Formats: sequence, C-alpha cells, structure tokens
Amino acid sequence: MSDLDNLPPVDPVTGEIIINPLKEDGSEKTPKEIEKERKKAEKLLKFAAKKAKQKASAAANGSESKKSKKPKKKEPEVIPDFVDKTVPGEKKVLVSLDDPALKAYNPANVESSWYDWWVKSGVFEPEFTEDGKVKPEGLFTIPAPPPNVTGALHIGHALTIAIQDSLIRYNRMKGKTVLFLPGFDHAGIATQSVVEKQIWAKEKKTRHDYGRTAFVDKVWEWKEEYHSRIKNQIKKLGASYDWTREAFTLDPQRYDAVVEAFVRLHDDGTIYRASRLVNWSVKLNTAISNLEVENKDVKGRTLLSVPNYDEKVEFGVLTSFAYPVIGSDEKLIIATTRPETLFGDTGVAVHPDDARYTHLHGKFVQHPFLPRKIPIIQDAEAVDMEFGTGAVKITPAHDQNDYNTGKRHNLEFINILTDDGLLNENCGPEWAGMKRFDARKKVIEELKQKGLYIGQEDNEMSIPTCSRSGDIIEPLLKPQWWVAQKDMAGDAIKAVRDGKITITPKSSEAEYFRWLENIQDWCISRQLWWGHRCPVYFVKIEGEDNDRNDGHYWVAGRNIEEAQAKADAKFAGIKFELEQDEDVLDTWFSSGLWPFSTLGWPKETKDLKDFYPFSMLETGWDILFFWVSRMILLGLKLTGEVPFKEVFCHSLVRDAQGRKMSKSLGNVVDPLDVISGIKLEDLHAKLLQGNLDPREVEKAKIGQKESYPNGIPQCGTDAMRFALCAYTTGGRDINLDILRVEGYRKFCNKIYQATKFALMRLGDDYVPAATEGLTGNESLVEKWILHKLTETAKIVNESLDKRDFLTSTSAIYEFWYLVCDVYIENSKYLIQEGSATEQKSAKDTLYILLDNALKMIHPFMPFISEEMWQRLPKRSSEKAVTIVKASYPVYKKEYDNTEAANAYELVLNITKEARSLLAEYGIIKNGKIFVESNHDSSFETAASQKDSIVSLIKAIDEVTVVRTAGEIPEGCVLKSVNPEVNVHLLVKGHVDIDAEIAKVQKKLEKVTKSKAGMEKTMNSKDYESKANAEAQAANKVKLENTVAEIEGLEATIENLKRLKL
Repeated sequence: MSDLDNLPPVDPVTGEIIINPLKEDGSEKTPKEIEKERKKAEKLLKFAAKKAKQKASAAANGSESKKSKKPKKKEPEVIPDFVDKTVPGEKKVLVSLDDPALKAYNPANVESSWYDWWVKSGVFEPEFTEDGKVKPEGLFTIPAPPPNVTGALHIGHALTIAIQDSLIRYNRMKGKTVLFLPGFDHAGIATQSVVEKQIWAKEKKTRHDYGRTAFVDKVWEWKEEYHSRIKNQIKKLGASYDWTREAFTLDPQRYDAVVEAFVRLHDDGTIYRASRLVNWSVKLNTAISNLEVENKDVKGRTLLSVPNYDEKVEFGVLTSFAYPVIGSDEKLIIATTRPETLFGDTGVAVHPDDARYTHLHGKFVQHPFLPRKIPIIQDAEAVDMEFGTGAVKITPAHDQNDYNTGKRHNLEFINILTDDGLLNENCGPEWAGMKRFDARKKVIEELKQKGLYIGQEDNEMSIPTCSRSGDIIEPLLKPQWWVAQKDMAGDAIKAVRDGKITITPKSSEAEYFRWLENIQDWCISRQLWWGHRCPVYFVKIEGEDNDRNDGHYWVAGRNIEEAQAKADAKFAGIKFELEQDEDVLDTWFSSGLWPFSTLGWPKETKDLKDFYPFSMLETGWDILFFWVSRMILLGLKLTGEVPFKEVFCHSLVRDAQGRKMSKSLGNVVDPLDVISGIKLEDLHAKLLQGNLDPREVEKAKIGQKESYPNGIPQCGTDAMRFALCAYTTGGRDINLDILRVEGYRKFCNKIYQATKFALMRLGDDYVPAATEGLTGNESLVEKWILHKLTETAKIVNESLDKRDFLTSTSAIYEFWYLVCDVYIENSKYLIQEGSATEQKSAKDTLYILLDNALKMIHPFMPFISEEMWQRLPKRSSEKAVTIVKASYPVYKKEYDNTEAANAYELVLNITKEARSLLAEYGIIKNGKIFVESNHDSSFETAASQKDSIVSLIKAIDEVTVVRTAGEIPEGCVLKSVNPEVNVHLLVKGHVDIDAEIAKVQKKLEKVTKSKAGMEKTMNSKDYESKANAEAQAANKVKLENTVAEIEGLEATIENLKRLKL
C-alpha cells in the first residue's frame, strides 16, 4: 500500500488537516509532534495533488501516454565560467553564492584575486607597536630558502612553502610580529650552465665568444625573465612573504655582505690559498664542492653515458697490468679502475712488512710509455697486504688517498689532464689531446701489445658524478681559495649541544654532529663568470715570476683602493700591478650569509636588531650540510650569534611508489599542475621542453602514464597545501599520492558547500552578538560541539607549537566533519522547528563554529578560508578586515563541558547502532527504533534527545525510549550500545525474514569454510616448524575473529527464526 492510499483526513468545511492529538498508546502528543505531523501531511497532500494532475494530463493526451517511453538521459548541467571583476590589487568583489558559476566548488574561482589584495594591503609585512617595537605577543621569523632564480618550482618547493607558511600565518594570527623573508639564489653553476646551453643551441657560440662582460649581461637578461616567472609561481602557492624585503644573492646589498665576509675571513687567515685536489667537472669546466657530488654505485661492469662522448663508457671493471722492475726480469702487478691515470703514476707502494717484496725495497719500475723511473715505496697506510697483489700504484695529482701518500713520501705531483678532460703534454706527444676515456681503451690496447696486460674482473665501486651535469668527476690539482673549518665547526657543534639551536628531527641532529666532526676545509673557488668575483688581488711584482699559489702575494680588499693600500704597505718601495682573481665564489658562500645579509649586515640596521637571530630555519634534510651548516658556521664567525634558534628538517617527496622523483622516470610533479590540473598528453608535451635525450623522453612518457593515467586532476592550492602538511610526519620520505590530494579537494568542497548552506540557514538578516560566548540557552548538541571546538583548538595550538603537522591537520579535518555531518544536520530541526530561543541559540552556535573553523584552517588553506570568512556577517568587536589578521582560536574554558560531551556521545552511539541495524536489515524508511535503558542519566539523555536522534537518521520518523525490555514490542532485533543502553529495531513486518535467513546462512557457510581451511593449516604436522612466530600469532588472532563472527551469524539466524514464531 502506497502513501497515496492513506492520505490524511481533511475538514470538508475549513479545508484544514485533521491531526489526531493522541498517540497509539493513548498518551497526548506534544505541540512539536503535532506540528511535525501537520507539515508531513501537507507535503503528502501536495504530492498527491501533483500526481493527480500528471494523471489527468496523461489521460488527455490519449493513447500516446500508454506507450512506454524511455526516460531521457539527464544532460550534465553546464556551469558557466566565473568572471572575476576585481581590479588587481583591490579587495575581491564577492559575487552572490546563488550565482550559477558558484554553484559548485572550483578552486580557480575561490583562489582568485586574494593574494594581490593581501600584498597591496601590507598584511604580510611585520606589525610593530606604535613606538616601533616588537609586539608584546612575541616575535616569529623565518628566512625563506631562496630557490634558484632560473629554476622551475617542484613539489619540494611546495612542501617547503606549505609548512613554513602555515607556521607563519598561525603565528601572525596569534598577534605576533611576524617576518617571512623571501628571496632568490643566483645559482652560479646551474644558471651559467643553462645560459651556455641556450646560446650554443641558438647561436653556436660559447661564453668565450661573448667575453666575460657581455656574457654576464646575457645571464642578467635570462635572470630577469625567469625571476618574474618563478616569483609568480610562488604567489600561486599563497606564501605570505613580505615582498618589500625581497633579496637576491647577487644584488648590491648582498654583494657588500659577501665582500665584507671574504675580506674579514681572508685578513684573519680563515680563508687561505692552497693547491689541492678538487672535484673537477669537465663538462662545466669548474670545481664543485663535495656536497654537489653524487656517488653512483655499480655492482660490476656497467656502461654509462658521459657528456661529450657518443658511446657509453665502461665502469665497474678492475684492470690488472704489470710494471717491469728495472734491473731484473721481474714484473710488479698492480690493479686499477682508471688505467688512463698511469701517466700520472710517480710511485708503486708495497707494505713494509710484506715479505714478498722485501727484496724490491729501494728499487724502481719502468713506466711502459714514458722514460720515467717510478720508485717502489713502503707505506703501511696506503697498502693492505691481503688485498689484490699487495702492490698499489700511486697517482698523487689525481686521487685523494694517493695525494696524502705522495705528501708523506715527497713524490712528484704530475697533472695529466687539461681542464677539458684531455690528456696533456705530460703524457707524451702521441697521447696529448686524447679524451680521457678514449685514452682508457687505448692504454689497455697498448699494454696488451707490450705483453704487460694481465686481465680484467668485475669490481663493485662508487663513481663520483656531477649532480649538475651528470659528468664523471676528475680529482684535479688546482690552486684555490679555501675556508679553514675546524675551529668554526667546533663552535657550531657547541651551539647545538648547548641548546642555542635545536634541530628536529633527532636523526638530522645526529647527522649534523657526524658531518661537522669529520668536516674538511671548504673550497670556495669556482671557475665561472656568473657569481661574486673573488675580492682578492694578485700582486704582480715587476721583473718577478712569483707563484700564484703562494698566499703571500695576494691581498683582499672591499674595493681596489683598499687592496692597493694593503699592497703598498706590504710591498713598500716595490713596483707592482694588481690583478683581480678571475674565479667567482661558491654559491653556497653567499647563501651561507643569508640570515644576516638579508637583514642589512654588515650595516647595523633596525631589521638586524629586530629580527636577528631568526626564530627558525625550515628546509629539507638533504641540504642540512649544503646550506644549514654553512649558515651556522658563518653566522657564529661573523656575527657572534647563532643565525636562528630552531632548525626543522622536513621529508623528501617521492612518488606514490616510493621512487625518487626524476625527469627520466616521468614522475616529477609540478605543483602548478596539481593546482590547475593537466591532461596526460600535456604532461607528455612538457617533456619535450627540457633537455632529455629522446630515448629518455619515451621512458618518461611510460612513467607518466603509469603514475598519472588520467593526467593530474585540478586540486587547487588549498588542497595541495593541506595534503602536504598532513603528509609531514617527521619521517625521511613522503610518498605522494595525487589521489590523496584530490581527496582534500573534496574536503574543500565540503567546507564550501557547508558554509553556503550555513549562511542560508543563518539568513540575510542575521547579526552575531558583539562578543563570542555562551548565553546559557545552548542545547545539548551545542554544548557538545562547543566542547569539541575548544578541545580541537587546544590540540591544534599545542601541535603547531610542537611542529606536529599530522596531528594538527587531522584534528582540524575531523572537527570540520563533526560540524558538517553532525551539527549542521542536527541543527536543522532546532533552526526550523525550535522555539525562538532555540533557533537563536542554534544560529549563534553555528556562527561561532563557522567563524572559528575557518580561522583554524586558514594557515593551511588560506584562500577558501578568506573567501568564505569574508561572506560571514561580522561581530561589532571584530577589527580584522582580513582573516590573515584575525585572532587564531584558542582553548576557552567556558566551552569545556565534559559532562555534556559524554551525554551527546551517547546520542551519537545510539545513532550509530541504530543505523547499523537499519542497514543490516535493509530498512530505508518508516523504521521503528526503540531505545531501552534503566540507567537514569542515560534514559534522560535519550528521552530528551529524541528529536536529535531522528534528525540524524533518515530511515526513521520517530524514536521511542523505554526503561525495560518488557516494553519492547515483539519482532525486534537489538544491538548493545553499552552495558546500560540497548537499541531495538522492529523487523517483523518490515523485512522478508526467510530471505534474510538465507542471506545470513550463505555468509555463515563461507566463513565456516574459511575457518576449516585455517584449522587444517594450523593443525598440519610441520606448521610449527615452518611458520614463524609472527605468522602463528597472526593466524591465531584471525581464527579467533572468525569464530566470533560465526557465533554472531548463528545468533542472528536464531533471532530471525524467533521472529517468525
């Protein structure tokens, strides 16, 4: 029987609906129950009238109406494009949420225009007291790690900004004086390399064709173009930088700081001149630091691509050959992984205690290709008697270990390579000019011809490569500028041990100590043109040819005049000229000064006084040594203070499969693609814009298809930032799954739709109270949600102060879901059907929740929080014109109500069990629920919250609360909520009991079969010997759970059978 067959009675005279004032048990209905029944009856009558009209219309259309027509497929609704009419820099023009373009959440719509207004309004600039001092609430400052000016943003930048900006925005909302200082790095090697490639590709010119000045001008042009591009990308990420203080490591202020630092350190002897082995990149034609060397491990014979070689080069092979001993027929066999370096051999070492070679002490071997006698030396440090033949070739100018051995034995240091990686004149005329790895093959061929080749075998080894170019690094002897590190490292270690700087996580602190305790002096010379030219001058004395490696003939100066004065004093009465060093300084030298050079150092500026040292430095753990340690070393040395009080090292981002992101794998994620979305074919097209080899492009395409088969969906900045912070757990790596980011886009949609709905519930005429607080009229659900609010605020504040991003984001996420899925649903009946006092209280609470929840999520989701907060009516006491400057929610004692919270948790648990029963028995409407409890407090809670329970369960119209099981009608099933409360569902007459029994029986058979299989395995004779302890424990738990499930299913069948009686 349908609802239309049982229409409510209507008075034939007045037309009013007749409502029976009595319930089925004879008790009187409450006015609220009568009003609810009347509204339901009105809806039913309207529906009946509509159906009757449709029936009459169909009859009038004749036979056509009798023909069955296929329902038309519903066309997807076309949502018009949003047109933002805001003038750039002005406050966003808010279009009505009723506008069709704003029907659905679209991050592009929500995130437009706000950033430019924030910047123009100056809300990102530090706020001081009226007399220009730091506010009493405190100070919080972060220097942003400067990205390479010619680079493109990657997901690591997005993670850095998401973490830093969430802390910056949080502390700003706490009322503190806040500085988030931005800037960019000139990135010497990377930038020069890119520009050199470009001019060669376009003009077939080198930097030498241009000349130094013209080439540097060219790089400045390139810098300006890419600087604006990456700056705009950063703005898209919502970073609340104070752009008025933007710095660049090569701008005039930073230049002054670099010159000052170099001159001071040179004058006190910390910077010195020495000819030592450096990591030489042939491709880039410059030295690089140890930190820019990537070691590639190979297990054995491996062919690798090397820049400027058409064919791959063989590595992972140990070649053995013999040196003839002069004055005898004996040969001394040695082994090497670099046969081409034999031209630089100036010694063969044996262990002094090795009896095999005692008779050779003091003798020589003959070089196979050169008229050079090589001494046989004894060295216990360089030789392991048990390894190989116990004889080792020594090449002091091309190997770090051999360099030390050469120094101990005063061997000759012979350089065999040009800067371009060609063999030089020291190798003999027939070899000079040959490429180093071509020479490797040729040396082996010649050794074979001379009968000196012994053989080859696979050799597991680490191959040093240049992280910038992929080139194989050559240890090369070069006169360079070095920074003495030992004393500085001691101070840096002490600063952390004394607690002046904290490093999180502890694993990073341990690495910091380990590295500084084993630190080597820092080579700061780079053979480039783009960068800070070394402010040091060679004194070229007339008529003398002095060694440029001798520091005595060098003077440092802040300018040429100061250098001249120093030279005049040092070489009084001698005629000379000054020549500035051609080299530039390592990029990390200028970025090592970042925390104080950005504040005006070496000048005593107000910024330096106010903001130094910074509150924290946040970055990836992978540049702890590159950058963080350098800043601490130089900060302590040059300012006498630590540069920051806290170091927080975040994880590295990998793909969903845990692989390192690389262009060749096709799994690199551009954050702008996550924000705006991108099709797979467009991802493929972007690969062609880089410098990947065509074979690598095809491999990358396969990788992209595997990682992003449908492209990357549009997620928006807010969702991406929230996801990245939620991923930050303190671990070493983040495995980024784009689907999880898309999940947070759905969360944004929930916030958007819930706020829209809540604004509609509040109404256009709603005016919030002047101040926030309790009125005393709050219902139980309001007391509960306000308790949750203050509890969440406490958790989030404590978590952010501890840098616990997972806990803070999880708490906010859960709170929003409680607001949307519980309070907004529950408050419908209060706002629509409650008394005037109840309606007002429910609306006031709804406003408190929206205002606080949007503020709470603002540090993580700046755009949607501003967009929706601006649409809320404001309290007369609210002074902030933007959520950026609004007060962050904190714990409020008056909202802390554990008793009310527990009472409402009972309501939610009753609701949960009732829904579970309804779902189990497939009842989707007109369900009859009974709550049974003889516990006074629980009974009163359930009885007073009947309307609340009904509002949360769509499948029922009413709830009956009773004290004893005897009051429950026959034909019910039950679920226990807790020892004092049970929920009953009337099943008889609502479901096909036989069908339900059959369904449960089928499930029981499946589980019983599974149990039998487990028991067979566990009872087998070799089970205990074959299965480990963990597997046995897991199987035991699994069996216990299966037995419990069988018992539950059997009980359900018995209950259903009883219902048939």
